[in-house]
Amino acid sequence: MALSERERAAGAREVLERFRQAAIGQSVDDMSRLYAVGAVHEFPFTLPGLPSRLEGRDEIVNWIAAGWKADLLRYERYRTLAIHETDDPETIIVEQEALGTSASTGEFALPNIVVLTVHNGQITHLRDYVNIPAAAAAIGRDI
Repeated sequence: MALSERERAAGAREVLERFRQAAIGQSVDDMSRLYAVGAVHEFPFTLPGLPSRLEGRDEIVNWIAAGWKADLLRYERYRTLAIHETDDPETIIVEQEALGTSASTGEFALPNIVVLTVHNGQITHLRDYVNIPAAAAAIGRDI
């Protein structure tokens, strides 16, 4: 799974766009290429029974793929509200909405904030501040 020179040179904004495309296309291979072997994906806001931290590419991608297989939400596009640069050139803060269709409730807009850190064109750390009430509503569940 060696990255091309172009992929290794990708900054956080380009990796963000590749992440979004992998999510829309539900591509396990593309998602695997995006995460570094030792990556961490965190959910600071979560519910009992759901992970707050995933460690390592395999654990992260397997968890994402299981969500796709459950077919509760299908992302169709993202709307960027703002991207904030940080003092670290490898980290950006993204205010966005994932837009798509829910098998249970129809169209949804899922707001969230992502703190994305990349190195050599791969995600090394992603803090995913999911809007839990909006996510629950999108899949037709009460919290």
